[in-house]
Amino acid sequence: MSNLPKIGATAPDFAAKDHKGDLISLSHFAAHWLVLYFYPKDNTPGCTTEAIDFTHFSPEFAALNAKVVGVSPDTEKSHGKFIEKHNLSLQLLSDPEHTVTSAYGVWGLKKFMGKEYMGVIRSTFLIDADGKVAYVWPNVRVKGHAEAVLKKLRELGQS
Repeated sequence: MSNLPKIGATAPDFAAKDHKGDLISLSHFAAHWLVLYFYPKDNTPGCTTEAIDFTHFSPEFAALNAKVVGVSPDTEKSHGKFIEKHNLSLQLLSDPEHTVTSAYGVWGLKKFMGKEYMGVIRSTFLIDADGKVAYVWPNVRVKGHAEAVLKKLRELGQS
């Protein structure tokens, strides 16, 4: 994960479809803070907890002029079911070709129970209203993560 965008760098542009089939790009979030989080798979325990946590804090993110967007290789249809099942207030983008995850350096080799495979390395990027990377959380642990992102946004948003 050495090719993660650096703090202060221009965030890599992207274009991916959301659960409604709308093509979303970085420019859609101009003049807003963007919490862009990458997760492995819809409806798995850690990913569900993370999405529910971000949804729980969505009013606080909105109050700070921030949008929260999740990205995984799942299909638009899968995202729609995930959002509906858990009553999520997030926008989720489908990245089946791994173009967005690769651009952000989070598609890589993972290990689980002695097996190696390619997958999404759970990571979050805080992007400011000018499209610059303001903060990076590589190798995210889900517990308390949404709160940590909110805390960092409050700190950086004051400056």
